[in-house]
Amino acid sequence: MRGAEHLSRIEAALFADGAGAPLRVAHVVAGLDPSDGGPSYSVPRLCRGLSASAGAAVELYSVAGAGEGRSRRQAEGYADRRCGWDHARTPLLGALRFSSELASAIGSAAVRADVIHSHGLWLWPNIAAGRAAAFRGTAHVISPRGMLSAAALSFSALKKRAVWTLVQGQLVRRAALLHATSEAECAEFRALGLAGPVAVIPNGVDLPEPARGSGPPPRVALALGRIHPKKNLAALLRAWARVEAERPEWRLRIVGPAEDGHDLELAELARKLGLTRVSIEGPAFGAAKLEALRGAALLVLPTLNENFGLVVAEALSAGVPVICTKGAPWAGLETEGCGWWIDHGETPLADALLGATAAPALALSAMGARGRAWMGREFDWRTLAGRMAEVYRWLRFGGAPPPTVITE
Repeated sequence: MRGAEHLSRIEAALFADGAGAPLRVAHVVAGLDPSDGGPSYSVPRLCRGLSASAGAAVELYSVAGAGEGRSRRQAEGYADRRCGWDHARTPLLGALRFSSELASAIGSAAVRADVIHSHGLWLWPNIAAGRAAAFRGTAHVISPRGMLSAAALSFSALKKRAVWTLVQGQLVRRAALLHATSEAECAEFRALGLAGPVAVIPNGVDLPEPARGSGPPPRVALALGRIHPKKNLAALLRAWARVEAERPEWRLRIVGPAEDGHDLELAELARKLGLTRVSIEGPAFGAAKLEALRGAALLVLPTLNENFGLVVAEALSAGVPVICTKGAPWAGLETEGCGWWIDHGETPLADALLGATAAPALALSAMGARGRAWMGREFDWRTLAGRMAEVYRWLRFGGAPPPTVITE
C-alpha cells in the first residue's frame, strides 16, 4: 500500500464510528463575508480540511450577508448553508444577526450531528448553536476566536456583560470543550474561571504560489486588517512620525475595513502629525490582499490583543517579515528569524520600525523566506484538521484526551 493511500485510510478510520459511518460535525459562524475578519477564512478552511483529510461529514451554517441571498451549496467537500438574516435593518435584532432559519436548521442538525462546533460569541448564531446542542445532548465545542480577551471584553462592555449574564456565560460554561488558537488564549479562559477542557490548536494557512518578478519589493510597510481601536493603529501613526523623518524612501499603507469611523480618526491624527507618506485605504480581500502583501517589504501588527493574528501567518506565507506586538502569540517571529515580537508602546514600535527599515532589502527577503518555510512546516491545514479530528473523536468515544487537550 502506498504511503499516501495508507495515511488517507487511517484518517478515514479516525472519523469512523462503530457502524463504519463518518462522524457528523456541524459548524456554526455568524457570517462569512470577508469583512467579518479571520473566521471568514479559517472556519471554511477548517471544514474543508476535516472533510478532505479525515473523511468527516461536515456542514457549515452561517447567516447570509446583507447583500447576499440565502443558499445551500456543496463547497469543496462540505455542505455550506447560508440562512436568511431576519430584521437585518432593525437596530437590536439586526446587530445580533438574528435568524429564525438558522435556529431551525441548527436544531435539526443537532439531531444528527455528533459534535456542534460554534465560532465566536455574543451573536444569535452562537447562542442558537449552544441551545440546540444543550437541548439534544450533543457535544458542543466553542471557539471564542479572541472574544474573551481583556481587550476584546473592554469594547461594548455593558452590552457584553448583559448577554453573558443572560445566556452566553451559561452556554460557555456548559460547553464540552473550548478551542483556543494559542496557549495565551487558553490562559485567558482560565483567568476568567473557565475550568473545562481546552484544545489548543492554531489556525492554519495556505501557501500562495511564490511571487514572480525580479527585484526587492517597494519600501512599503503594510498594516492589513480591520481598522479598529483594538488594532492600536494610532500608536503606529505616532511611531511612524519618527520613521518618516529618518527614512524618506519608505511609506506606510493602512489597508482594511473601517469600523465606527476609525479610519477618519486616523486620517485626522495623520494630518495633525504632519505625515505625508501614509495612506489609509479601504479593504483588500482575496487576490487584492495577496497583491498588497506582495507589494510590501514589511507587515506591521501593533495590536492590543489577538487570539491568533491570522494576518501574521498570511504575511509570512507570502514571504513578508513581520513586526508584531506581544498582544498576539507570535514569539516564533524571533526564534524562527522572520520578524520582531515587541512590547506594547510607541517607543518599542518606533525602534523596531527603524531597525527593520534600516535592514538591506536582501536581509528582509531572507527573513520572509524563513517565515514562509515555517508556515509550511507547522501551519499546514491538513495537519491541524487532523488534530481537530482527534478532539472530536475523543468527545465522541471517550478515552485518554489527545495531546492538544488541556484538562487542568
